[in-house]
Amino acid sequence: MSVITISRGTFSGGKRLAECVAGYLGYRCIDREVIVERVAAHGVSQEELRNALDKPPTFLDRLKHKRYLYLALVQAALAEEVREGSVVYHGHCGHLLLKGGGPVLRVRVIAPLEYRIAMAQERLALSRHDVIEYIRRIDSERKKWAQYLYGVDWRDPSLYDLVINLEFIDIQRACDILASTVKHQECFHFDATCQAAMEDLVRASRIKVELALNPGTSNLELEVLCKNGAVRMKGKIYDVAQIEQIQRIATGMEGVTSVDLDELIPPIPA
Repeated sequence: MSVITISRGTFSGGKRLAECVAGYLGYRCIDREVIVERVAAHGVSQEELRNALDKPPTFLDRLKHKRYLYLALVQAALAEEVREGSVVYHGHCGHLLLKGGGPVLRVRVIAPLEYRIAMAQERLALSRHDVIEYIRRIDSERKKWAQYLYGVDWRDPSLYDLVINLEFIDIQRACDILASTVKHQECFHFDATCQAAMEDLVRASRIKVELALNPGTSNLELEVLCKNGAVRMKGKIYDVAQIEQIQRIATGMEGVTSVDLDELIPPIPA
Protein backbone atom coordinates (compact mmCIF):
# COMPACT_ATOMS: atom_id res chain seq x y z
CA MET A 1 0.00 0.00 0.00
CA SER A 2 1.21 3.51 -0.81
CA VAL A 3 0.21 7.14 -0.94
CA ILE A 4 0.04 8.70 -4.41
CA THR A 5 -0.47 12.39 -5.09
CA ILE A 6 -1.42 13.59 -8.55
CA SER A 7 -1.01 17.26 -9.45
CA ARG A 8 -2.23 18.62 -12.75
CA GLY A 9 -3.35 21.67 -14.61
CA THR A 10 -7.07 22.08 -15.06
CA PHE A 11 -8.53 19.63 -17.61
CA SER A 12 -5.22 17.79 -17.98
CA GLY A 13 -6.65 14.34 -17.23
CA GLY A 14 -5.41 14.06 -13.65
CA LYS A 15 -8.78 13.14 -12.16
CA ARG A 16 -9.36 10.38 -14.69
CA LEU A 17 -5.89 9.00 -14.07
CA ALA A 18 -6.34 9.11 -10.28
CA GLU A 19 -9.63 7.21 -10.53
CA CYS A 20 -8.07 4.64 -12.86
CA VAL A 21 -5.05 4.01 -10.60
CA ALA A 22 -7.20 3.81 -7.48
CA GLY A 23 -9.52 1.30 -9.12
CA TYR A 24 -6.64 -0.81 -10.42
CA LEU A 25 -4.86 -0.94 -7.05
CA GLY A 26 -7.98 -1.10 -4.89
CA TYR A 27 -7.09 2.23 -3.23
CA ARG A 28 -9.36 5.02 -2.05
CA CYS A 29 -9.47 8.01 -4.40
CA ILE A 30 -9.95 11.37 -2.72
CA ASP A 31 -9.94 14.94 -3.94
CA ARG A 32 -9.89 18.38 -2.42
CA GLU A 33 -13.62 18.34 -1.72
CA VAL A 34 -13.14 15.51 0.78
CA ILE A 35 -10.56 17.64 2.58
CA VAL A 36 -12.74 20.77 2.48
CA GLU A 37 -15.66 18.88 4.03
CA ARG A 38 -13.40 17.52 6.77
CA VAL A 39 -12.05 20.99 7.54
CA ALA A 40 -15.60 22.39 7.65
CA ALA A 41 -16.15 20.31 10.79
CA HIS A 42 -14.04 22.95 12.58
CA GLY A 43 -16.64 25.59 11.71
CA VAL A 44 -14.82 27.01 8.70
CA SER A 45 -16.92 28.22 5.77
CA GLN A 46 -16.44 25.84 2.84
CA GLU A 47 -16.82 28.67 0.34
CA GLU A 48 -14.26 30.83 2.12
CA LEU A 49 -11.83 27.92 2.35
CA ARG A 50 -12.18 27.12 -1.36
CA ASN A 51 -11.48 30.77 -2.17
CA ALA A 52 -8.41 30.72 0.05
CA LEU A 53 -7.10 27.65 -1.77
CA ASP A 54 -7.97 28.89 -5.26
CA LYS A 55 -7.33 32.59 -5.41
CA PRO A 56 -3.95 34.18 -6.14
CA PRO A 57 -2.03 36.25 -3.54
CA THR A 58 -4.07 39.42 -4.00
CA PHE A 59 -6.97 37.66 -2.27
CA LEU A 60 -4.86 35.72 0.23
CA ASP A 61 -3.14 38.90 1.35
CA ARG A 62 -6.47 40.20 2.59
CA LEU A 63 -6.96 37.07 4.67
CA LYS A 64 -3.69 37.65 6.54
CA HIS A 65 -3.54 35.20 9.44
CA LYS A 66 -6.46 33.15 8.15
CA ARG A 67 -4.17 31.81 5.42
CA TYR A 68 -1.99 30.14 8.06
CA LEU A 69 -5.04 28.72 9.81
CA TYR A 70 -6.53 27.34 6.61
CA LEU A 71 -3.27 25.71 5.54
CA ALA A 72 -2.86 24.14 8.98
CA LEU A 73 -6.40 22.77 8.79
CA VAL A 74 -5.97 21.46 5.25
CA GLN A 75 -2.63 19.80 6.01
CA ALA A 76 -4.03 18.13 9.12
CA ALA A 77 -7.13 16.91 7.26
CA LEU A 78 -5.09 15.53 4.36
CA ALA A 79 -2.52 13.85 6.61
CA GLU A 80 -5.30 12.17 8.58
CA GLU A 81 -7.04 11.01 5.40
CA VAL A 82 -3.90 9.33 4.00
CA ARG A 83 -2.24 8.21 7.25
CA GLU A 84 -2.91 4.50 6.65
CA GLY A 85 -1.86 4.49 3.00
CA SER A 86 -3.65 2.85 0.06
CA VAL A 87 -4.93 6.17 -1.22
CA VAL A 88 -4.66 8.36 -4.31
CA TYR A 89 -5.10 12.09 -3.77
CA HIS A 90 -5.65 14.36 -6.75
CA GLY A 91 -5.52 17.96 -5.70
CA HIS A 92 -3.32 20.99 -6.05
CA CYS A 93 0.05 20.65 -4.24
CA GLY A 94 -0.86 17.56 -2.21
CA HIS A 95 2.79 16.50 -2.39
CA LEU A 96 3.84 19.77 -0.73
CA LEU A 97 1.24 19.47 2.02
CA LEU A 98 2.50 15.95 2.81
CA LYS A 99 6.18 16.85 2.74
CA GLY A 100 7.96 15.05 5.56
CA GLY A 101 5.32 12.34 5.81
CA GLY A 102 7.46 9.57 4.34
CA PRO A 103 7.97 8.59 0.68
CA VAL A 104 4.90 9.66 -1.27
CA LEU A 105 4.74 8.89 -5.00
CA ARG A 106 4.53 12.40 -6.40
CA VAL A 107 3.07 12.55 -9.90
CA ARG A 108 2.44 15.44 -12.22
CA VAL A 109 0.19 15.04 -15.24
CA ILE A 110 0.57 17.32 -18.25
CA ALA A 111 -1.25 17.42 -21.56
CA PRO A 112 -1.14 19.55 -24.73
CA LEU A 113 -3.45 22.53 -24.93
CA GLU A 114 -5.65 20.91 -27.59
CA TYR A 115 -6.21 17.90 -25.32
CA ARG A 116 -7.21 20.21 -22.48
CA ILE A 117 -9.48 22.29 -24.69
CA ALA A 118 -11.33 19.18 -25.83
CA MET A 119 -11.79 17.99 -22.24
CA ALA A 120 -12.95 21.42 -21.11
CA GLN A 121 -15.49 21.74 -23.91
CA GLU A 122 -17.01 18.42 -22.83
CA ARG A 123 -17.68 19.95 -19.41
CA LEU A 124 -18.13 23.67 -19.95
CA ALA A 125 -20.63 25.42 -22.18
CA LEU A 126 -18.03 27.89 -23.42
CA SER A 127 -16.58 28.92 -26.76
CA ARG A 128 -13.09 27.80 -27.74
CA HIS A 129 -11.73 31.28 -27.00
CA ASP A 130 -13.35 31.37 -23.55
CA VAL A 131 -12.11 27.87 -22.72
CA ILE A 132 -8.53 28.86 -23.58
CA GLU A 133 -8.78 31.96 -21.42
CA TYR A 134 -10.25 29.90 -18.57
CA ILE A 135 -7.42 27.33 -18.70
CA ARG A 136 -4.75 30.04 -18.79
CA ARG A 137 -6.33 31.94 -15.89
CA ILE A 138 -6.57 28.86 -13.65
CA ASP A 139 -3.00 27.81 -14.48
CA SER A 140 -1.75 31.29 -13.65
CA GLU A 141 -3.60 31.38 -10.33
CA ARG A 142 -2.26 27.97 -9.32
CA LYS A 143 1.29 29.04 -10.13
CA LYS A 144 0.93 32.19 -8.01
CA TRP A 145 -0.68 30.20 -5.18
CA ALA A 146 2.18 27.70 -4.93
CA GLN A 147 4.82 30.39 -5.25
CA TYR A 148 3.22 32.52 -2.55
CA LEU A 149 2.66 29.72 -0.06
CA TYR A 150 5.66 27.47 -0.68
CA GLY A 151 8.16 29.55 -2.60
CA VAL A 152 8.27 27.07 -5.49
CA ASP A 153 7.00 26.81 -9.05
CA TRP A 154 4.64 23.82 -8.85
CA ARG A 155 5.44 23.02 -12.51
CA ASP A 156 9.11 22.34 -11.63
CA PRO A 157 9.69 18.67 -12.60
CA SER A 158 12.20 18.20 -9.76
CA LEU A 159 9.27 18.34 -7.31
CA TYR A 160 7.91 15.07 -8.72
CA ASP A 161 8.95 11.45 -9.07
CA LEU A 162 7.09 11.06 -12.34
CA VAL A 163 5.85 13.53 -14.94
CA ILE A 164 3.44 11.93 -17.40
CA ASN A 165 2.50 13.60 -20.66
CA LEU A 166 -0.85 12.41 -21.99
CA GLU A 167 -0.19 13.61 -25.54
CA PHE A 168 0.66 10.11 -26.79
CA ILE A 169 0.18 7.99 -23.63
CA ASP A 170 -3.45 7.18 -22.95
CA ILE A 171 -4.98 7.03 -19.48
CA GLN A 172 -4.85 3.22 -19.29
CA ARG A 173 -1.14 3.09 -20.14
CA ALA A 174 -0.39 5.89 -17.69
CA CYS A 175 -2.38 3.98 -15.09
CA ASP A 176 -0.28 0.85 -15.75
CA ILE A 177 2.93 2.87 -15.31
CA LEU A 178 1.88 4.24 -11.92
CA ALA A 179 0.56 0.91 -10.66
CA SER A 180 3.77 -0.84 -11.72
CA THR A 181 5.88 1.81 -9.97
CA VAL A 182 3.96 1.37 -6.73
CA LYS A 183 4.18 -2.41 -6.89
CA HIS A 184 7.85 -2.74 -7.82
CA GLN A 185 9.57 0.35 -6.40
CA GLU A 186 10.25 -0.65 -2.82
CA CYS A 187 10.76 2.88 -1.49
CA PHE A 188 7.05 3.61 -2.04
CA HIS A 189 5.85 0.64 -0.03
CA PHE A 190 4.08 1.96 3.04
CA ASP A 191 6.15 0.10 5.62
CA ALA A 192 6.48 0.73 9.37
CA THR A 193 8.97 3.56 8.82
CA CYS A 194 6.63 5.35 6.42
CA GLN A 195 3.72 4.80 8.78
CA ALA A 196 5.70 6.35 11.65
CA ALA A 197 6.65 9.37 9.53
CA MET A 198 3.03 9.93 8.51
CA GLU A 199 1.89 9.65 12.12
CA ASP A 200 4.48 12.28 13.06
CA LEU A 201 3.13 14.56 10.32
CA VAL A 202 -0.40 14.05 11.67
CA ARG A 203 0.74 14.98 15.20
CA ALA A 204 2.60 18.08 14.02
CA SER A 205 -0.29 19.30 11.87
CA ARG A 206 -2.81 18.67 14.65
CA ILE A 207 -0.71 20.71 17.06
CA LYS A 208 -0.62 23.58 14.55
CA VAL A 209 -4.39 23.45 14.28
CA GLU A 210 -4.87 23.42 18.07
CA LEU A 211 -2.51 26.37 18.45
CA ALA A 212 -4.29 28.27 15.68
CA LEU A 213 -7.73 27.65 17.21
CA ASN A 214 -6.74 28.34 20.82
CA PRO A 215 -7.54 32.01 21.70
CA GLY A 216 -4.29 32.47 23.62
CA THR A 217 -2.06 31.29 20.76
CA SER A 218 -4.19 32.03 17.70
CA ASN A 219 -1.95 34.91 16.62
CA LEU A 220 1.11 32.66 16.26
CA GLU A 221 2.51 31.17 13.07
CA LEU A 222 4.89 28.49 14.30
CA GLU A 223 6.75 25.79 12.46
CA VAL A 224 5.99 22.48 14.16
CA LEU A 225 8.23 19.47 13.54
CA CYS A 226 7.80 15.96 14.91
CA LYS A 227 10.05 12.90 14.70
CA ASN A 228 9.30 9.66 16.53
CA GLY A 229 6.92 11.58 18.78
CA ALA A 230 9.49 14.24 19.72
CA VAL A 231 8.13 17.71 18.90
CA ARG A 232 10.25 20.76 18.12
CA MET A 233 8.90 24.25 17.42
CA LYS A 234 10.30 27.33 15.74
CA GLY A 235 8.94 30.83 15.42
CA LYS A 236 8.13 34.07 17.18
CA ILE A 237 5.89 34.42 20.20
CA TYR A 238 4.36 37.68 21.44
CA ASP A 239 3.88 36.97 25.14
CA VAL A 240 5.94 34.76 27.44
CA ALA A 241 2.66 33.46 28.86
CA GLN A 242 2.11 31.75 25.51
CA ILE A 243 4.95 29.33 26.26
CA GLU A 244 2.91 27.57 28.93
CA GLN A 245 -0.08 27.27 26.60
CA ILE A 246 2.08 25.94 23.77
CA GLN A 247 3.62 23.38 26.13
CA ARG A 248 0.20 22.29 27.36
CA ILE A 249 -1.27 21.86 23.89
CA ALA A 250 1.74 19.98 22.52
CA THR A 251 2.18 17.61 25.45
CA GLY A 252 -1.54 16.88 25.43
CA MET A 253 -1.41 15.54 21.88
CA GLU A 254 -1.61 11.76 21.67
CA GLY A 255 1.71 10.12 20.84
CA VAL A 256 3.91 13.09 21.76
CA THR A 257 6.89 11.97 23.86
CA SER A 258 8.74 15.27 24.34
CA VAL A 259 8.47 18.95 23.44
CA ASP A 260 11.42 21.24 22.64
CA LEU A 261 10.62 24.99 22.69
CA ASP A 262 14.21 26.25 22.78
CA GLU A 263 13.97 27.70 19.26
CA LEU A 264 10.99 29.92 20.02
CA ILE A 265 11.84 33.62 19.77
CA PRO A 266 10.52 35.57 22.79
CA PRO A 267 9.18 39.14 22.55
CA ILE A 268 11.65 42.00 22.78
CA PRO A 269 11.36 43.71 26.19
CA ALA A 270 9.91 47.22 26.03
